Amino acid sequence: MTLKDKSCIVGVGETSYTRGSGKTTMRLVLEASVNAITDAGLTAQDIDGFVLPGPFVLQEALAANLGIENLRYSAMIQMGGASPVTALQSAAMAISTGVAKNVLIPFGWNGYSQSRVSRREGPKPAEPPRENAMSQAVRNFYAPYGALAPVQFYAWLATRHAQLYGTTAEDMGQIAMVSRANAQFNPKAYMRDRALTMDEYLASPIMATPFKILDCCLETDGACAVVVSSPEQARDLRHPPVYIMGVAEGHPYPADDIPNRPDFFKIGLSFAAPHAFGMAGVEPKDMDFAQVYDCFTYVVMLQLEALGFCAVGEVKDFVKDGRLSIDGELPINTHGGLHSEAHVWGHNHVVEATRQLRHTSTLQVPDCEVGLVTGWGDFGDGSLAILRR
Repeated sequence: MTLKDKSCIVGVGETSYTRGSGKTTMRLVLEASVNAITDAGLTAQDIDGFVLPGPFVLQEALAANLGIENLRYSAMIQMGGASPVTALQSAAMAISTGVAKNVLIPFGWNGYSQSRVSRREGPKPAEPPRENAMSQAVRNFYAPYGALAPVQFYAWLATRHAQLYGTTAEDMGQIAMVSRANAQFNPKAYMRDRALTMDEYLASPIMATPFKILDCCLETDGACAVVVSSPEQARDLRHPPVYIMGVAEGHPYPADDIPNRPDFFKIGLSFAAPHAFGMAGVEPKDMDFAQVYDCFTYVVMLQLEALGFCAVGEVKDFVKDGRLSIDGELPINTHGGLHSEAHVWGHNHVVEATRQLRHTSTLQVPDCEVGLVTGWGDFGDGSLAILRR
């Protein structure tokens, strides 16, 4: 059995992207969810399934607040920033097997406000740690050497790539500049005041070598939601459906540790990409655009290699000469991405991919028919969805 074209995205919704929402996470999620349900031309009573990326909202509370009486399916995905795209896979399975008719995938958080509160309040009283493989690796093996944050963990990957293949700061700067340029056309983007020059990028402070502050994504508050339904249901709804052609998740080995991997550049997406492209029956060269999870500039480059747009070691040349700009061969992150629109665990990438294929984006790729969106979480868990009109 294949999931190809058995389900489609029929509704998308967002909140504003801010630094200081003044709202609870539940309120943000409800606002985005209502917007998505309304965009689809449905009501809350039509929703009978949830797939929740991350732990910030519980199914029962969301159902009660939306007034949903017939919730038949619920799942929670725990893959960090790979969760929203992986959630499309779970929703597609529920729709294609008839377990649910209309599945809501919402995500929201106060990613900036809550981190500010944590920093202001200082260390919390000792609590039993939430045990998982990743937290154990950080606590036992990384923290003693001063490595505590993702910017440090992923810097190892970028450093290794630079040592082996000569990737430079100027190469990574191409990603930051494209994201900021695209955000200028997006009224929702947080960083839309002006474009970014290479000189400004190169002059920005170092966070963890080789990453500068402008290699890092934003911290923002906000929420996104999408509704997934069957093609039969979609015929009677408000917008042209966006079909899920191929979808997959993948995990690196070992998933809980970077330094002990035999191949630094074999990430979760390396395993997900062949499955998703095989399911969809297309190749990387067929993509009209790519919304690529951009927590850090080099992570975008690493994923472009894993997706097969170029060979390992060749991405430093692939990103040059305007190839990734809106009028280039492969436009990426046309909304500004996590770097310049907002950090909503990449769910805003799914929203933007849908709008591109509806031909309603604020920075439209002309006549696009098929595109992809990726997710990245934790130490390199990956997900991929290939979508079409």
